[in-house]
Amino acid sequence: MAPASDTPSVSPAFEPSATPAFDSPTEVAKRLAEVNYLAGSDIATTVFLADQLGKPLLVEGPAGVGKTELAKAVAAATEAELIRLQCYEGLDEARALYEWNYSKQLLRIQAAGSDATWERTHDDIFTDEFLLARPLLRAIRRVEPTVLLIDEIDKADIEIEGLLLEVLSDFQITIPELGTVQAARRPFVVLTSNATRELSEALKRRCLYLHLDYPTREREREIVLARVPGIETTLVDRLVEVVATLRTLELKKVPSIAETVDWARTLLALGTSTMDEGAITSTLGVVLKHQSDQLRAVKELGLPGVGR
Repeated sequence: MAPASDTPSVSPAFEPSATPAFDSPTEVAKRLAEVNYLAGSDIATTVFLADQLGKPLLVEGPAGVGKTELAKAVAAATEAELIRLQCYEGLDEARALYEWNYSKQLLRIQAAGSDATWERTHDDIFTDEFLLARPLLRAIRRVEPTVLLIDEIDKADIEIEGLLLEVLSDFQITIPELGTVQAARRPFVVLTSNATRELSEALKRRCLYLHLDYPTREREREIVLARVPGIETTLVDRLVEVVATLRTLELKKVPSIAETVDWARTLLALGTSTMDEGAITSTLGVVLKHQSDQLRAVKELGLPGVGR
């Protein structure tokens, strides 16, 4: 196979097929609720627009407010496969896009023998058989419904954002040895950020933006009741009140929504019907994972010491 030419293999008018999964924001809220994700009007409307316009959705906010869960819920509600790229410092193209199976290529070169020409060997080893697809390429190549989650993009080096521009703009990936891989079907793309650093304007321009914060007490109460069947409403009321108080303290790690749900499940498993000081103290480790945070909570809430 000859190296890819300089002529673009995709015309400017090319658009991957995109059949909207939702007919209205109301339908978004209804179908997300069916998979136990309670979405307000702002979330439902933004998800609907991202789906209708075929635009990536950038969801920003503090850790633990349901950003990743939103992508999972959209995948579940649309019966799509969730492909997740977890970002971290040092993430490179080989882990995000693709890499070649060098060991397998070497074996093929050795099997070809010394009389094989380089042109023939090159064409033989740079084929799909030797390509290891990573999350971005896997999502682009799928023809079935797909949700691509690019999680915690702010943790990756800024160079990774450059890799994403072609994917998010044209839904294609260029592989020098093979040419351009075009998306036959546009995935629903969700990027999440904890806002630990500012993202580039070029990346933001390609996305719709949604900011999530910790829910109101009423909304968190609804979430707990939906996620923990059988728990008493009075216990949930007290639980949500305590969690809201903890979030006002200067903690290293503020309790997430998922940890609130875990706390509710813990109390239910223990058969606790009231959330008194003893119950709070003995189970505080479910939501506070730093000793300094537990000590601060004990002091501010007037609780007996942890472990006593």
